[in-house]
Amino acid sequence: MSVPLPGPLHSHAEKLSELADMGYTDIWSAEADGADAFTPLALAAAWEPRLRLGTAIVPAYTRSPACFVQSVASLADAAPGRFAIGIGSSSNVIVERWNGVPFEEPYKKVRDVVRFIKDALEGEKIKKSYDTFEINGFRLAIQPEHKPPVLVAALREGMLRLAGREGDGAIINWLSADDVAKVVPIVTDAAGGDDREIVARIFCCPSENTEVVRAAAKFAIAAYLNVPVYAAFHDWLGRGEELQGMWDAWKAGDRKAALAEIPDSVVDELIVHGSPEACRAQIQSYFDNGVTTSSLSILPLDPDLDHWQAVRDLAPNAG
Repeated sequence: MSVPLPGPLHSHAEKLSELADMGYTDIWSAEADGADAFTPLALAAAWEPRLRLGTAIVPAYTRSPACFVQSVASLADAAPGRFAIGIGSSSNVIVERWNGVPFEEPYKKVRDVVRFIKDALEGEKIKKSYDTFEINGFRLAIQPEHKPPVLVAALREGMLRLAGREGDGAIINWLSADDVAKVVPIVTDAAGGDDREIVARIFCCPSENTEVVRAAAKFAIAAYLNVPVYAAFHDWLGRGEELQGMWDAWKAGDRKAALAEIPDSVVDELIVHGSPEACRAQIQSYFDNGVTTSSLSILPLDPDLDHWQAVRDLAPNAG
């Protein structure tokens, strides 16, 4: 399940225990314009020891390398053996517009942060020039009992190969179950055939109010798939022809026309919706195609949807 859950962070202890009771095994945080990625997990580490914790994702740009690895080591030390760090480039919107950091050489930046974190977790003093930054004499003073897996958020082939070659797995996002079958073999091939964790954030709205859900989902799709990195991703996946009308209208400044250009078929591929039974079947298809870990993100696309009932309806123990 994706966190934070609805409501203030201090109110989540009982809900996290309920998640574990319902059969959820993991919680995965994100970081954009709400809670930071680490605080919800730190609280969960203390409140509910049955849950595995992960970030999906922390942007590589928005923390200095030494500060970044201190947060990683601290959480790994707080939740030994049940924390995974997910790192990604994020987007030009979050990095550049919101944080004032140039969004340059994203592949190299993510690769360098992955390498630095792995180097720092070895406990040696680091005096090294990476392509995008230089570290002169840093030694991580806290050494967790269990080194956390380092996962790479990946869209296209370069990052997918980095995830398999230098990471412990990949985090994938905004793709259909069928798309999974295209991206997973790239990770596995780069890993030399070794197993890698594949974490997928899956957007869900268990509601049979189909037209309302589709209409609201188009706002979410337009907000993401017009961001350059996601537009390139879906063009690479083969949706260029289906999405070209949306892209053209968006660039022309006609947001209403852009929404109207999004085909219902694209919504149905990227957003899991329908009855709880239909949703669970569609989620299973992600696993059938190579996902090993899901992070369900329940979207309030139907104003009548009860979030916590949706959590119960999609729970592993519900079926």
